[in-house]
Amino acid sequence: MSHSHTRVADALRDEACPVTEVLDHVAGKWSIGILIAAAHGPVRFTELERAIDGISRRMLTLNLRRLERDGLLVRTVHPTVPPKVEYSLTPMARELHASLTALVGWAERHRLAIARARAAYDARART
Repeated sequence: MSHSHTRVADALRDEACPVTEVLDHVAGKWSIGILIAAAHGPVRFTELERAIDGISRRMLTLNLRRLERDGLLVRTVHPTVPPKVEYSLTPMARELHASLTALVGWAERHRLAIARARAAYDARART
């Protein structure tokens, strides 16, 4: 391996790996749903569970913990009987929500064009 190739590989590892790790956390199917659902104010576990179609309790719990660990959610426990737990977005997550909203808008605007491109590609591949 050449010296320049090693430098490029090192730069990719140093710069891309942290970005990839963050994107893996926030761009996952469940994370996006949680962030979008929590953007409308403090939300309880059961509200999230109902809002996110198909998520299991375990998967919701794991994703909430990971998002809290990443600094995107704040978990607030109210001292009541039974305890009331709410989740809300941090300022950093609010900024991310704006980007996710833009991405969702882009996907909606281009969904049909992407479907047509896929169909055309598949048709060419069959010939």
